[in-house]
Amino acid sequence: MKRLRDLYKTSPFAQSLRQTQISILKILKVFLRLKSSSSLTLNKIECFIKVSFKIAVVVMVLASIIVGLPIEAHAAKGEVYAVKVAGTINPGLAEFLIRSIETSSGEGAACLVIQLDTPGGLALSMRSIVMAMLASDIPVVVFVSPSGARAASAGVMITLAADIAAMAPGTNIGAAHPVNLGQKKMDETMADKVVNDMVAYTKSIAEKRGRNSEWAEKAVRESVSVTEKEALKLKVIDLIAGDMQDLLEKIDGRKLKEKGMLRTKGLKIVFLSETFRDKILKTLSDPNIAYLLMMIGMAGLYFELSHPGTIFPGVIGAISLILAFFAFQTLPVNYAGILLIALSLILFILEMKVASYGLLSLGGIISLFLGSLMLFEGGAPELRLSLRVLIPTVIMVSGFFVVVAGLVFRSQISRPRTGDKGLIGEVGVVKERIAPGGKIFVHGELWNAEALEPIEVGAKVRVVGVDHLVLKVEEVK
Repeated sequence: MKRLRDLYKTSPFAQSLRQTQISILKILKVFLRLKSSSSLTLNKIECFIKVSFKIAVVVMVLASIIVGLPIEAHAAKGEVYAVKVAGTINPGLAEFLIRSIETSSGEGAACLVIQLDTPGGLALSMRSIVMAMLASDIPVVVFVSPSGARAASAGVMITLAADIAAMAPGTNIGAAHPVNLGQKKMDETMADKVVNDMVAYTKSIAEKRGRNSEWAEKAVRESVSVTEKEALKLKVIDLIAGDMQDLLEKIDGRKLKEKGMLRTKGLKIVFLSETFRDKILKTLSDPNIAYLLMMIGMAGLYFELSHPGTIFPGVIGAISLILAFFAFQTLPVNYAGILLIALSLILFILEMKVASYGLLSLGGIISLFLGSLMLFEGGAPELRLSLRVLIPTVIMVSGFFVVVAGLVFRSQISRPRTGDKGLIGEVGVVKERIAPGGKIFVHGELWNAEALEPIEVGAKVRVVGVDHLVLKVEEVK
């Protein structure tokens, strides 16, 4: 139990949380160094940040209290615990599996069965899961199921690390070559180091469990993939089972090194469900959700900084950015994409200040689109930003800023409607003879007026100038 708790403390989830806290502190320091202005003072910024951060902390603490409950499981001692894993390997999933192993061990389950279907995921999360499996006091069984499922990339190491590895008919395993997710391209030397490190890690797991280490090396170096029958023949897995009940019957009576004989026949299967907190962490690890949170956060902070005192958009924006930064710590992020998206926001704002006749808006749209494309560049489609999310978001954000910039530009070039300048060009009627001074009715009011030539009552005149509340007019002929 203590070993599993130690593993959790060093897990990617805990590391990501600490990195998020560090990032937030850096952002706070940048904000606090800003120069004060007439509408946005340093005290206002500091007050806003404190309020937003306190609200975010309170929300996160309450959420932790509500959703941080233990996994629901009411199985009697000696029953089989099981979890379903379908999707990418990420910190949220790693925390769930580590806690499932700890719960199964504490409840005295006969074993824990991990029903696996994954395209792969993050290496750090995979290593945390493998460490927990190797440190488990009870047998951990990995079952690649149902038919059509796969154990690819990081899923290979998780399967090899199991006390018993099984696959269902119509499944496959392999293609474990490490992919450089979201970062700049590695040089040949660094790529060799990464591959060699993963090869050594995978072979050590396979040898510890008595499985085919030569095939494990090929899965990493050459991305080989095999069916369940080939995997059994190559001694990559231990058996093939049709379903969960068939699996329990076939593993019954197996002797496991350091864990004795396994008795599973006829035992009840209890599935451990994810808590609400686990689901939130998995959701935040979705690139599409992280992208939307970042866009909402940027929009909220823009409204707060351009209209100080609105509070609500700023608080929502701050919380969204905090969640987005946490998600970025758990995802393969290309920071060039973040810089391009930030540049697009700057260009859109400049379009409202500078008359570029659309050039800045065009640059902002291109920068936003390219930045969104580059933000997540995973080897698996599950680790990339979906075009179904990217394209509508880019269109909506770009359209919003273009419309706002157009309205601002139109107001800058249009003729004033109010004040002294708004009177120039208006046509009125003479109410008191002008010679050279008199009165005219214009714009719904009586004004003192002067003209170079006498103008009779009832004549129409046009305002050509204003001098200390006296209108300069000429007769309309």
